[in-house]
Amino acid sequence: MIVTTTPSIPGYRIKWVLGVVTGMSVRTRGFLGRMAAGIEAIVGGASSAYVTELKKARDEALSDLINSARQMGANAVVGLDFETSEVLEGFIIVTATGTAVEVEPEQAG
Repeated sequence: MIVTTTPSIPGYRIKWVLGVVTGMSVRTRGFLGRMAAGIEAIVGGASSAYVTELKKARDEALSDLINSARQMGANAVVGLDFETSEVLEGFIIVTATGTAVEVEPEQAG
Protein backbone atom coordinates (compact mmCIF):
# COMPACT_ATOMS: atom_id res chain seq x y z
CA MET A 1 0.00 0.00 0.00
CA ILE A 2 1.48 3.33 -1.07
CA VAL A 3 0.59 6.11 1.38
CA THR A 4 1.61 9.70 0.74
CA THR A 5 0.79 13.20 1.91
CA THR A 6 1.00 14.47 -1.66
CA PRO A 7 -2.01 14.56 -4.03
CA SER A 8 -0.27 12.33 -6.57
CA ILE A 9 2.39 9.62 -6.70
CA PRO A 10 5.33 10.14 -9.06
CA GLY A 11 5.48 7.35 -11.63
CA TYR A 12 1.84 6.34 -11.06
CA ARG A 13 -1.48 7.37 -12.51
CA ILE A 14 -4.67 7.42 -10.48
CA LYS A 15 -7.20 5.13 -12.19
CA TRP A 16 -10.02 5.46 -9.67
CA VAL A 17 -10.79 7.64 -6.70
CA LEU A 18 -12.58 5.38 -4.22
CA GLY A 19 -13.37 7.98 -1.58
CA VAL A 20 -12.32 9.49 1.71
CA VAL A 21 -10.76 7.05 4.14
CA THR A 22 -10.17 7.58 7.84
CA GLY A 23 -8.31 5.83 10.62
CA MET A 24 -8.53 6.69 14.28
CA SER A 25 -6.83 5.92 17.57
CA VAL A 26 -7.91 6.92 21.04
CA ARG A 27 -5.34 6.38 23.76
CA THR A 28 -5.08 7.25 27.40
CA ARG A 29 -2.23 7.23 29.83
CA GLY A 30 -2.71 5.73 33.23
CA PHE A 31 -2.16 7.48 36.52
CA LEU A 32 1.59 6.78 36.56
CA GLY A 33 2.00 8.16 33.03
CA ARG A 34 0.21 11.37 33.95
CA MET A 35 2.34 11.67 37.10
CA ALA A 36 5.55 11.20 35.07
CA ALA A 37 4.41 13.85 32.58
CA GLY A 38 3.63 16.20 35.47
CA ILE A 39 7.10 15.76 36.93
CA GLU A 40 8.66 16.32 33.48
CA ALA A 41 6.61 19.52 33.17
CA ILE A 42 7.92 20.81 36.51
CA VAL A 43 11.54 19.91 35.75
CA GLY A 44 11.34 21.08 32.14
CA GLY A 45 12.35 19.52 28.86
CA ALA A 46 10.57 17.21 26.46
CA SER A 47 7.71 15.10 27.75
CA SER A 48 8.77 11.66 26.58
CA ALA A 49 5.62 10.06 28.02
CA TYR A 50 3.39 12.17 25.75
CA VAL A 51 5.66 11.71 22.74
CA THR A 52 5.59 7.93 23.16
CA GLU A 53 1.79 7.85 23.38
CA LEU A 54 1.41 10.17 20.40
CA LYS A 55 3.67 7.95 18.28
CA LYS A 56 1.69 4.85 19.24
CA ALA A 57 -1.59 6.62 18.47
CA ARG A 58 -0.28 7.87 15.10
CA ASP A 59 0.86 4.37 14.13
CA GLU A 60 -2.51 2.87 15.16
CA ALA A 61 -4.46 5.51 13.22
CA LEU A 62 -2.31 4.93 10.12
CA SER A 63 -2.77 1.16 10.37
CA ASP A 64 -6.54 1.62 10.73
CA LEU A 65 -6.57 3.93 7.68
CA ILE A 66 -4.63 1.38 5.58
CA ASN A 67 -6.99 -1.44 6.59
CA SER A 68 -10.01 0.69 5.69
CA ALA A 69 -8.48 1.60 2.31
CA ARG A 70 -7.80 -2.08 1.54
CA GLN A 71 -11.43 -2.93 2.35
CA MET A 72 -12.48 -0.32 -0.23
CA GLY A 73 -10.23 -1.97 -2.84
CA ALA A 74 -7.53 0.70 -2.83
CA ASN A 75 -3.87 0.08 -3.43
CA ALA A 76 -2.82 3.60 -2.38
CA VAL A 77 -3.85 6.56 -0.25
CA VAL A 78 -3.04 10.12 -1.29
CA GLY A 79 -3.38 13.39 0.60
CA LEU A 80 -2.74 11.83 4.02
CA ASP A 81 -3.25 14.22 6.92
CA PHE A 82 -3.09 13.70 10.69
CA GLU A 83 -5.09 15.57 13.30
CA THR A 84 -4.39 15.28 17.00
CA SER A 85 -6.57 16.43 19.87
CA GLU A 86 -7.10 15.75 23.53
CA VAL A 87 -10.50 15.24 25.10
CA LEU A 88 -11.28 15.08 28.75
CA GLU A 89 -8.05 14.76 30.70
CA GLY A 90 -5.50 12.40 29.25
CA PHE A 91 -7.43 11.00 26.26
CA ILE A 92 -5.42 11.52 23.07
CA ILE A 93 -7.24 11.18 19.74
CA VAL A 94 -5.30 10.91 16.50
CA THR A 95 -7.21 10.84 13.23
CA ALA A 96 -5.61 10.00 9.89
CA THR A 97 -7.56 11.05 6.79
CA GLY A 98 -6.77 10.64 3.11
CA THR A 99 -8.20 9.68 -0.25
CA ALA A 100 -8.30 5.98 -1.12
CA VAL A 101 -7.33 5.43 -4.76
CA GLU A 102 -6.43 2.72 -7.21
CA VAL A 103 -3.20 3.52 -9.02
CA GLU A 104 -1.23 1.93 -11.83
CA PRO A 105 2.32 2.54 -13.04
CA GLU A 106 2.61 5.14 -15.81
CA GLN A 107 3.59 3.82 -19.20
CA ALA A 108 7.16 4.64 -20.16
CA GLY A 109 7.71 6.46 -23.41
